[in-house]
Amino acid sequence: MAQELLTTFTDDIHGVFLKPSEFSGRFSIHVDEQAIFDRKVAGRFPEIKELKQLVRDVVNPEKDLGHSDRK
Repeated sequence: MAQELLTTFTDDIHGVFLKPSEFSGRFSIHVDEQAIFDRKVAGRFPEIKELKQLVRDVVNPEKDLGHSDRK
């Protein structure tokens, strides 16, 4: 997922920081300090398409994600 985000948002994000959690099963995505996905809240892991849309909506709302925007 980190590589997908880096590839998709080459001009929009400067990196992806992976931080091990002290809590088992923790998976959350933040852009700066803004939480955009939390596995505990959602009760599942995100699909990569969904994650790209969530990141895009924060970092570059005008960006066309091509096939990831199609339903």
